Amino acid sequence: MKSKKAARVLAFSLAAVMTAGMATGCRRGGGSADTKEGGEGSAKESVMIGSAIYKFDDTFMTGVRTAMTDQAKAEGAELELVDSQNKQATQNEQVDTFITKGVNALAINPVDRTAAAPIIEKAKAADLPIVFLNREPEENDMKSYDKVWYVGAKAEQSGTLSGEIIVDFFTEHPEADKNGDGVIQYIMIQGEPGHQDATLRTEYSVKALEEAGFKTEKLAADTAMWDKAKATDLMKAFITAQGLDKIEAVLCNNDDMALGAIEALKTEGYNTNKDDLTKYIPVVGVDATAPALEAMKEGSLLGTVLNDADNQGKATINVAAAAVAGKEINEENVGYPVTDGKYIWIDYVKVTDENYQDYMK
Repeated sequence: MKSKKAARVLAFSLAAVMTAGMATGCRRGGGSADTKEGGEGSAKESVMIGSAIYKFDDTFMTGVRTAMTDQAKAEGAELELVDSQNKQATQNEQVDTFITKGVNALAINPVDRTAAAPIIEKAKAADLPIVFLNREPEENDMKSYDKVWYVGAKAEQSGTLSGEIIVDFFTEHPEADKNGDGVIQYIMIQGEPGHQDATLRTEYSVKALEEAGFKTEKLAADTAMWDKAKATDLMKAFITAQGLDKIEAVLCNNDDMALGAIEALKTEGYNTNKDDLTKYIPVVGVDATAPALEAMKEGSLLGTVLNDADNQGKATINVAAAAVAGKEINEENVGYPVTDGKYIWIDYVKVTDENYQDYMK
């Protein structure tokens, strides 16, 4: 009896050791565990991706997070997402924690794109691939490490497309020029000061109006920090200062701010019926978020520009997983065109009355 019991204990101990060894083999830096099925084959090393998002309560980035989560599951990767709460110092600490945990790759949506260098240095010291998303680091920072990539969209394209939506509206409805002076008097509600997207969307949206032959006059412009509530307060102040009769268009750097501006207009009885142009001011945004598409359906929002959260999220995971596997980052391996070996650009799409239903889920 004793010999049988001892044999059982020994077998159990060996099984435990083998299980522990296999688990160790899945961590970063460990070897892969061999399997013996049909005499050949090896277990795939697990991929652990640590991702810090500048803040979770951003509507667009919520869509990106969802896409990242879904794609990580599809790739069989483990993804940990953390909220940096719009604090760069917090994000830097989160990166340290990821590295300590032994992740295989980092996916970072930076709080401050100009502060990417320290994060890159941390990744470089740990020999980790790092993918930045949605907020593009400065060019010199991107060049400082051979395992850094960026997934995002070109902000100037979104500005041009949002401006074109306003152009199309004034071309179809010349009566929208309330005072008949041939000049579009507009309000600009901007994102974070110094943010590349805010700067370029502002510049290129107005440029699109002027290149289409329209003269423009900026009545007022200020930042609402990408936030709906701040945009509502800002728009109320603009209405008080300028008067509704003078405002002919409202251009916003994102959808949340566009929806905030619409809330302010609705309190004045505007934008409740798009067929009544006497009580309608065209408002455009960027992102094509679900709430924005609903606003288009009801007619309060003129149009938006799809910032493709789904494909940005998928591409981020694909690049991280391919880099961990030691694959070259190219279209064949990540599913998206790669520019200069480092940039994966996801095109914007103009969203109007004709196609907004295509993007509603």
